[in-house]
Amino acid sequence: MTTLDRGDETRTRILQAACRLFAERGYAATSLADIAAEVGLTKTAVAYHFHPKDRLAAEIIAPAAGEALALVDTDFGADHEALIDALVRFLVRHRAMIRLLMEDISGADIPQPGTNRDAIRAFRDEIELKLAGPDPTEADHLRAWAILGALQYGVAKTMDLPDETVRETLRAAVLALHASRP
Repeated sequence: MTTLDRGDETRTRILQAACRLFAERGYAATSLADIAAEVGLTKTAVAYHFHPKDRLAAEIIAPAAGEALALVDTDFGADHEALIDALVRFLVRHRAMIRLLMEDISGADIPQPGTNRDAIRAFRDEIELKLAGPDPTEADHLRAWAILGALQYGVAKTMDLPDETVRETLRAAVLALHASRP
């Protein structure tokens, strides 16, 4: 194994440990020393690869970005069930990242132009429009926001449950909420 391969393997191990620890403890409560201990390195070694700590969060979030764009670009037409299914699968697959974004990085909805927050808000707003449907009423918008809230908290607060349980339960709940049109 070359030095470059070992460096890539070390980065991967650090990212995996950081993702796991952020999901379990939260971003703010996880230090570089915690991550270093998890992978058997020194804090200095982790900082060599990821300093400051927010670089870790950015790299954890990055893999989901392409998938999020594809989801937004997909034309589901009037097939809201397919949209909900795709959205639930995406959020459950990336629930550690969703928890990281919701509870630790995004904080309040404070605009900070030029950051990932803008992209996250744009994704959220596009999904809300897809859920609300064409020519939405105020009730349609409210229902769409309720669905997004249920999904976000449903994936972020269930890190200890199996993916399949979370996926099935959220899908059923969201489909019922979406069908609750007066």
